[in-house]
Amino acid sequence: MSVEFFVAAIVTIVGLSTPILLAGLGELVVEKSGVLNLGVEGMMLIGAIAGFAASVVTGNPWVAVVAAAVAGALSASLFGFFVLTLNSNQVATRLALTRILR
Repeated sequence: MSVEFFVAAIVTIVGLSTPILLAGLGELVVEKSGVLNLGVEGMMLIGAIAGFAASVVTGNPWVAVVAAAVAGALSASLFGFFVLTLNSNQVATRLALTRILR
């Protein structure tokens, strides 16, 4: 195997693992505040679907990025409202929202 193969493999691994690492970093910050958020991947999925839909409809990648961010933020805000304002169970709420919004 050549050096180019290893370089390509490392670049691919770093590129594919970056979203998971960013989600893990965000979850670490949330855990330090005392909130258990089991739906990080659900929020990422909701953002990805919204970004894809916006990209297909508009053809503009910047609109897709904004749509993905807004969809993820709305999902997180909905979770925050239920847990922090209505004092619902964190685990049950996130799992239910991930199931319903998917």
